[in-house]
Amino acid sequence: MADAARPPVTSTITSRTGSVAESLLSMGAINQQQYDDLSLERINTNKSFEALIEEKQLVNDDVLAQAKSKTYGVPLIKLSEVGVSPEALSEIPQSVAQRYNLIPYALSSEDHSISIAMVNPLDLLAIDFVQKKTGKKVNVAIASTYDVTHAITERYAQSLSSEVSAALKDTDEGQTLVSSGSVIDINQPASGETIREAPIAKIVETILAFAVKSRASDVHIEPLEDHTRVRYRIDGLLTEKLVLPKSVHPALVSRIKILSELKIDEKRIPQDGRFTFRTNQEEVDLRVSTLPTVHGEKIVMRLLKKSGAIPTLQELGLRGTALKTLEESVQVPHGIILVTGPTGSGKTTTLYSVLHKINSPKVNIMTLEDPVEYQMEGINQVQINPGAGLTFASGLRSFLRQDPNIIMVGEIRDTETAELAIQAALTGHLVFSTLHTNSAAGALPRLLDMGAEPFLLSSSITVVMAQRVVRKITQERESYTPPPEVEKDIRTVLGPLYDGWAKAHGMEGKPMTLYRGVKAKENSDSGYEGRIAIFEVMRMNDKISRLVLEHQPANVIEKQAMDDGMLLMKQDGYLKALDGITTIEEVLRVAQI
Repeated sequence: MADAARPPVTSTITSRTGSVAESLLSMGAINQQQYDDLSLERINTNKSFEALIEEKQLVNDDVLAQAKSKTYGVPLIKLSEVGVSPEALSEIPQSVAQRYNLIPYALSSEDHSISIAMVNPLDLLAIDFVQKKTGKKVNVAIASTYDVTHAITERYAQSLSSEVSAALKDTDEGQTLVSSGSVIDINQPASGETIREAPIAKIVETILAFAVKSRASDVHIEPLEDHTRVRYRIDGLLTEKLVLPKSVHPALVSRIKILSELKIDEKRIPQDGRFTFRTNQEEVDLRVSTLPTVHGEKIVMRLLKKSGAIPTLQELGLRGTALKTLEESVQVPHGIILVTGPTGSGKTTTLYSVLHKINSPKVNIMTLEDPVEYQMEGINQVQINPGAGLTFASGLRSFLRQDPNIIMVGEIRDTETAELAIQAALTGHLVFSTLHTNSAAGALPRLLDMGAEPFLLSSSITVVMAQRVVRKITQERESYTPPPEVEKDIRTVLGPLYDGWAKAHGMEGKPMTLYRGVKAKENSDSGYEGRIAIFEVMRMNDKISRLVLEHQPANVIEKQAMDDGMLLMKQDGYLKALDGITTIEEVLRVAQI
């Protein structure tokens, strides 16, 4: 393309309105004294504000990138939250990306453009080079130094984008898809055709292998208007990792449907299936769900590791009085133990941990689930099948004729199930179940709304737990002193609990210290790795029973439980943040109710 025909490379950068130091000052990231010192040193050394700020490490990468974005008028992008198009990556070699500290992440066929993220958006030489090499208009965004460096290493070196790029080049529209059976084994060839040989099959394999490697719990393949995006739920949060051309979406869906033994030609209604994926001697069960959307069929695959050990209650995050209360309650041979929280808050995992703890040949444990997520040895597990008439209510009624000692009902959804669970508890069975409420205290009014009799409820409920799941800080972490407003909030929420914590940890009279993960770990570009739960455990007693009989609201019941020594989820989370297990931001993300 001739130079005269190329669009101006600075078209995405507005005029400079000040310095990076001025932006940091206005953001409150540096104070006036630091700004004055920087200005003086800049005159004496003739170095740029950016260079001096980086030398002195006055702010972290993310804050500096925000300041640059504000100063230069260039949009800020967080690469860890944006899918990178394999086609865009193939336009720029890794050596060029490393040399100019940039990474391409998107292509647009509409305006014939390529989008790149740069550390220095004023590097016109780099922008001009990209424009000449690709022959496309260049859209510039700014990202932090860490984000760009990490993205170059991850996207080019790891297999996800590079292998998908190679597979896309081999894809043609006339390809016939062949099933390799219900188990994908990427290490062993299947009869007839190896999964590696077909480009679309290779893309599916790569997507799943990356999911296992990154500890994802779910994979979302979503058709949008002009492309398909692949998102992974890692440690509870969805992260976009891959962008595919819209043209491969139908073949991708067909391949997954073949593996899941679903109807390929049925695109009007949702379908559910499952298959097994095997890699590096590890087997993963995948539950597959398809859903027709306006742009095509969306697929969600949930990963369930067969080799995954059931965590102990301590590993889940239960400790102190809450752990003692639950351990004492499960020793009682009758009553109801409820675990509450929204979808994805780890309720089922907690119940599995409790059942694993009390499982023995001397007791008959039966579970009624939707679906059975983990198979536990020595426990009779039943999956509900509403189409065949096997619901939570009908299954629970049948359970009572099977001489059970302990019953787990996946969820109390209706009045009939609630009444049967209460009757089972009153007739000498230990019943575990879950309920969708925001707090432990809220479970009791919810059951009353379902029509449960107050006097039966007060005599059958033993313990109600509420929980949320927060991400854990990586082992590589750094300490910092929280801002005054954060410290005030922590002291207000914890009250006397903070004084007790400070005394137990030798922090009396010392500045409050919090922790955050260092974003230098290979598998963590967020500073977090793994998850832990925060809990509130409410034991039923005479005072709370009286409040239930009086139909008191949840806030009154909660106040009484706190007077009896219950920790709120937010308080438990703040204590875990003080211990360096998680961050205040994580606790507020899930427990600000």
